[in-house]
Amino acid sequence: MEAPERLALRELALTPMGRDDVRVDIDWSGISSGTEKLLWTGRMPSFPGMGYPLVPGYESVGRIVDAGEGATARIGEWVFVPGANCYQGARGLFGGTARTVILPAARAVPVDETLGRDGILFALAATARHAVMIGGMPDLVVGHGILGRLIARQTIAAGAPPPVVWETNPARRDGAGYAVIDPADDDRRDYRTICDASGATDILDTLMPRLAKGGEVVLAGFYDRVSFAFPPAFMREAHLRIAAEFTPADIAATTALISGGNLSLDGLISHVRPAAQATDAYPQAFADPDCLKMVLDWSEL
Repeated sequence: MEAPERLALRELALTPMGRDDVRVDIDWSGISSGTEKLLWTGRMPSFPGMGYPLVPGYESVGRIVDAGEGATARIGEWVFVPGANCYQGARGLFGGTARTVILPAARAVPVDETLGRDGILFALAATARHAVMIGGMPDLVVGHGILGRLIARQTIAAGAPPPVVWETNPARRDGAGYAVIDPADDDRRDYRTICDASGATDILDTLMPRLAKGGEVVLAGFYDRVSFAFPPAFMREAHLRIAAEFTPADIAATTALISGGNLSLDGLISHVRPAAQATDAYPQAFADPDCLKMVLDWSEL
C-alpha cells in the first residue's frame, strides 16, 4: 500500500536471512476485511510500525524453501505465516501478503497442507478461539461475516450450545446450522455474554440494553474508537472485555480441533483472485457485500 486507497504490486528487496530465519514461498494470502480495511482507508490508529508504504497481510500459507543454519530442519514444511517484517523500502505491517517472505522460524506455524487455501483462515480461527475462551461462552454473536462464523463454530466446538447470531444482511443468514436472525426480530434482553464481530464503533449502545444484569460484552473486532451511553451499562452492571491477539494455547487448541474433525473451515472463502489482480481484489474485499473472504493466489508469480 503506497498510501490510503493506493495499492501497487511491485518487487521489493528482502532483508538478509538470519541464522534462525526461514524463507517461505507463499501460495495463498487472505485479505482481512477488518484490520486491513483500516489500513486501506487510512483510519488505522497509531500503531507500532504504522506508516506508508507498507506491505499488509497476516493470513498467508506456503512452503519453507530455505533457512538459516539454525533452522534447516524446517525446510519443506507447509506453514501458516502470520506476517513478516523483511522488506527494504517498505514497512512490514503486517507484511504477509507477498510471494516470498523471510521471518523467524518460530513464527512459521506448521499446518496441514491438505487444508489448501483454507489454511489462510488459521489466524482467524485462533482469534475466534481466543475471543470465545477469555470470557463466558457467548450466547449471542453479532455479525455473521468470516469472524462471526468462526466464533460460532468455535463456541460449538467447545461444547457450548449454539449461539444466536445477528446479521443484517439477508444473504448471510442461510445455511449456518444455527439460528442467524435479523436483530430487529430479537426481543431478548437477558444475554449473559455477547461477542461482537461487527467492528462497528457504535455497537455498544445497541448491545448494552440486551444484557442480563452482570452480563458481559466481548469486543472481538478491531475498532478505531468505541463509545457508549453510560446509564444502560450502569443499570446492568455490565462487564466489557477486549479480545486481543491469539496465544500459543489458542493455536494448539485450534490445530487439535481441526485435525480431530471438530472444527471445519469449509465454506468460508467466497472469492479467489490471482495476485496480479490485487489492485482490484482489495477494493472488492472491502466493498462487495457478497465477498465473505477474498484470497489472493500467488502461484503464477
